[in-house]
Amino acid sequence: MGKYLKMLLSSLLVFAGMTNGFAQKPDRSAPPELGPVASLNLPPLQQFVLKNGIQVYLMEKHNVPLVQVNLHIGCGSVNDPADKLGLASLTMDLLNEGAAGKDALALSDAIDFLGANLSTSAGLHSSEVSLNTPVSKMGAALALMADVTLRPDFPENELKRIVKQRLNGLVQNHDQPGTIATHMFNKTIFGETHPYGRSTSGDEKSLRSVKINDLTDFYKNNLIANNAVFIVVGDVTQKQLLPLLEKNFSAWKKGTLNKVEVPTAQQVEKRTIFLVDKPGSAQSVLRIGHVGVKRKTADYFALRVMNTILGGSFAARLNSNLREDKGYTYGAGSQWDYRPTEGRFLAYSNVQTDVTDKAIVEFMKEFKSIHQPIPADELQRGKNYDALGYPGNFETNAAIAGAIHNMIFYGLPADYFNVYVENILKVPAMDVAKVAQKYVLPEQMAIVIVGDREKIEPGLKALNLGEIKHFSIEDVLGKLPDLSDLN
Repeated sequence: MGKYLKMLLSSLLVFAGMTNGFAQKPDRSAPPELGPVASLNLPPLQQFVLKNGIQVYLMEKHNVPLVQVNLHIGCGSVNDPADKLGLASLTMDLLNEGAAGKDALALSDAIDFLGANLSTSAGLHSSEVSLNTPVSKMGAALALMADVTLRPDFPENELKRIVKQRLNGLVQNHDQPGTIATHMFNKTIFGETHPYGRSTSGDEKSLRSVKINDLTDFYKNNLIANNAVFIVVGDVTQKQLLPLLEKNFSAWKKGTLNKVEVPTAQQVEKRTIFLVDKPGSAQSVLRIGHVGVKRKTADYFALRVMNTILGGSFAARLNSNLREDKGYTYGAGSQWDYRPTEGRFLAYSNVQTDVTDKAIVEFMKEFKSIHQPIPADELQRGKNYDALGYPGNFETNAAIAGAIHNMIFYGLPADYFNVYVENILKVPAMDVAKVAQKYVLPEQMAIVIVGDREKIEPGLKALNLGEIKHFSIEDVLGKLPDLSDLN
């Protein structure tokens, strides 16, 4: 090593020693304090109406030259006839499989050429045609969106392909414990005839019965101008957008609205175990809960905070107990599904087979414990978790458009997003305990288990939590579809 290099290294070592001597050691005795929680400040939501009456909601976001255009239609699987389950989702799936004389490949190529994305889907209460496009290609992209929405061809070969695909999916479902458990849970708490308890994608009988005229009838009865709303977010102004929407969608006609009233589900009467046998399963899939609440409940914000503490975050009680403390699972949690009428309260986990009974004991323990007053520090952590994470729901145009749809669909106030954090932070401790006692009902739980009955039933009986009812996979999903005629 050269003389000058040695001198340089020696000087650096001396300097490093001096720096370390003067540096203040970090204090790791406690977590760093959180700064103030910032409120969300979204641009104002503009509203205008097309000549044929379609409402348009626009939020301008000029940071990226992209535009999200979501067309929501007020129909979904709740509109499915009892003998045609899956009709809404099939109809929406077929929209972009051929329109205005273009087949599925031609449509896909045209969209790809523009650098855009176009998709169609159906939910429970609302269906959607969704477009994401560069602002420079918005005119051409909206023309294709209009073709798909207003001029679908409903090609029979594509219907046969999608039905075949879904029938194959039904076969695969028989080996998917999570799917089996979810189907069983929905059927159990809502009933098989309730729109929330039925299959949204269809069963073998309904899928095989659907014909093209069923799709066209559903389309004509539900996809009408006075059943639709546009939500647009992105780098566009009303002056730019309005002429394009009028040009492409002014021919869309109104019709007679076919509103479906979803009945209120009866609450689970008593705690019961629904055991679905899956011999040889290495784990048990748990779905535990009961009928929940409406989205418009006055207790919404208190429920959000309570569930964050119970099972709505990684640090929540259920996950801390079953994963971190007991080591029974990779994860456990809980959620409330909010809908126009009462949705679901659902707690869930996949646990090792040999601790199935012990895991259920811990769930019940946490359901009872959440009724007690929440310690002040835990309450504040739960509020901070929800408040600090909330802006992350608005990172993309698509996410913002989805949030706006929820606001409109449930009739929430115009300033809802910007005051959400404030509403969470001001939830009092007494309200959290109150909603837990009111809505978390340990004695009225449906406990759905998919697992190896021979190995887990003795432990379940010893718990004496309630009646144990036995089911096979075919009891839940029906017989395996016969696919021999589809080859």
